[in-house]
Amino acid sequence: SVGDVQEGDASYYADSLDGNKTASGEPYDHSAMTAAHREFAFGTKVKVTYLKTGKSVEVTINDRGPHADDRIIDVSGAAAKSLGMIDDGHGPVTVEVLSP
Repeated sequence: SVGDVQEGDASYYADSLDGNKTASGEPYDHSAMTAAHREFAFGTKVKVTYLKTGKSVEVTINDRGPHADDRIIDVSGAAAKSLGMIDDGHGPVTVEVLSP
């Protein structure tokens, strides 16, 4: 629900996945602000804050994942770039639900 916050590790999609179908049926677009989450409904808007840089982005959930058990969200390449996560590959984030 709105205002819920999760904390955990995030990673991001490889650009090579560009154009692959996501679980929602939309093609993955590495330049769009999207993300994969195991539970949130497709279309849910969340704020992801990368704790290492303090930067935040707003992304829309359009896929299921991450497939790694120790991660809570996978963000698009564009979102990872905005967060400053590209070089690290993954890292600690908070995920706040903005709208259902």
